Amino acid sequence: MGATQFRERGSGKTAQEAYKKLCEIAEDEYGHQEGYNGTISTTSGFRDETEIYKKSKFNDVYAYIRDRFESHSMGKRDCSAICVVQPIGNKNKTKSQVEHIVTPGTKKWVLKYVVQRGDHHIGSWDTKGDAVKDARRYTEQNQVPTSIVMKKYLEKGDNLVAKITYKKAPTERNGEWIFFGYAAE
Repeated sequence: MGATQFRERGSGKTAQEAYKKLCEIAEDEYGHQEGYNGTISTTSGFRDETEIYKKSKFNDVYAYIRDRFESHSMGKRDCSAICVVQPIGNKNKTKSQVEHIVTPGTKKWVLKYVVQRGDHHIGSWDTKGDAVKDARRYTEQNQVPTSIVMKKYLEKGDNLVAKITYKKAPTERNGEWIFFGYAAE
């Protein structure tokens, strides 16, 4: 099996996140093919060369990458990355916001007997006797075991009391990296 050059641009909060996304996209598009699909997904991780590039004689990132390929210093399944857009993280003191959901009135909880098979909910009953009858009927009809658990439910309304969402900073942005190397094919 041979190797083919690749150059991909990816974005994320970190280089690792960008690399992972690119590998997933490549596998979705070209398949797994036991590690020989000719894409970034066949590499075994990456090496961050951002600092090496900045200290080099090259002003153009693509000229640097071309030189790396021409120098034959990379092998099959090798991958390197250069950051071309620095990520800016969230500097907010509080990085989430809470939306409180207030429902008027008093809350009344009711106890239900829930018939289930594994995680599959079959039915719920007010009495244990009714739940046992339903569980036996289901077990006898489908020849599979069932169980009965007690759960509390709100009699009326929704049990959702708050929603917490991420609060993005106005200056926050993902970084961008160029990944290059030799993929197995």
